[in-house]
This record gives sequence, C-alpha cells and structure tokens, in this order.
Amino acid sequence: MLPTEHRLRRREDFATAVRRGRRAGRPLLVVHLRSGATDPHVPGESLPPTRAGFVVSKAVGGAVVRNKVKRRLRHLMRDRLASVPPGSLVVVRALPGAGDADHAQLARDLDAALQRLLGGGAR
Repeated sequence: MLPTEHRLRRREDFATAVRRGRRAGRPLLVVHLRSGATDPHVPGESLPPTRAGFVVSKAVGGAVVRNKVKRRLRHLMRDRLASVPPGSLVVVRALPGAGDADHAQLARDLDAALQRLLGGGAR
C-alpha cells in the first residue's frame, strides 16, 4: 500500500501534474511527472514528499479489473518513490491494455516511462 503522505488526492494536484508536467507514454500506461513541484498547501521550508496518483478509467475494464490494476500500480510505485525527486507529483494513467497485463508487464512499462522522464532514456 502507498503511504498516506505519498498519495495524490486533490483534483488541482492531478491537473498540475498532467498539464504542467512532462509525459512519457508506453503501451500499457502514460506517466505524467511534475518534477520538484512545491505544495502550496503545506507550510515550511522543506520539500514535501513525492506524491503519486492513479487514473484507471472504465476503458480498462470492469470494477474488479480497475481495482486490480490500481492495486498493482500502487504497489509498483511504492518501490519507486525513492528514485523520484522530493516534491514531485506523479500521475500514472492506465491504458485499456493494462487490464489484461500481468504484474511484470506493468512494472516494465512503469520503469521505462520513469527512466525516460528522469533523464535516463532516449526518445
């Protein structure tokens, strides 16, 4: 499970990550990253923790499939939070093929998208 302080919940935060962040698409998902964005809702000098949110539409499948995909993505993202700069906003949007994909395929696409966004991959 993704810890509470690392969850993206506000609509404005999702919109900021999607509209002002960088994007990397893969066959199963699209990752939006707003690197080092400060949270205006949290006072203090230190950067807030990296926060991640997930968008899984009905195009992915029924409720059971969507929830399974969200659980897998949350688990995968939890292990990758340390590689993303503090204060970043990450939105992972699942594409229709994600419902049929297994854990390893989702992990491969998530790693490739994050690597590209963080400067480690070519276009």
